[in-house]
Amino acid sequence: MTCIVGLVHEGDVYIGGDSAGVNNLLDMYVRADEKVFSKGNMVFGFCGSFRMGQLLRYSFSPPDQTIGEGDFAYLCGTWMSALIECLKNNGCATIKDNEICVGGDFLLGFNSSLYLIQGDFQVAMRVEPYNACGSASDYAMGVMSVLVDVEDISPEGKITMALETAERFSAGVKGPFVITKLSKRD
Repeated sequence: MTCIVGLVHEGDVYIGGDSAGVNNLLDMYVRADEKVFSKGNMVFGFCGSFRMGQLLRYSFSPPDQTIGEGDFAYLCGTWMSALIECLKNNGCATIKDNEICVGGDFLLGFNSSLYLIQGDFQVAMRVEPYNACGSASDYAMGVMSVLVDVEDISPEGKITMALETAERFSAGVKGPFVITKLSKRD
């Protein structure tokens, strides 16, 4: 239960998220451990399992990208293999009926691109310069589709408006909102 929103603007990647910790929509509390963070040359925003987010932030060591290797091939290959291994070794990913199961999705900003890593470990990249995940992602996607080309609103403003709309209509979203920017590589 959450909302994570990402936007690519002029080569920079912005990811924002809420702070709700929710238990089956019965209990909600504001978490101090943020769902959005930078790590090296990447920015992450996760939903679902806070344990998965903690492993992404503190335990996952992305392997080096080889010279000449495309970003998408890297993420689908050696990067994903290392991520799966990290999650399996720390009890956050299991194999059931020959399928890997994990506790959530996350947005990833890397090299001026925005990716959605889904629970089955597929790497998705939309043609639009924005994406969202979490239980309130449909609200955020609607707002972003309207605001994406509005020039007098900053990227942070657009993401904030999307998160405020998600908070207004979803019982699983609560501020404060955290937005992190990953500047483009030169």
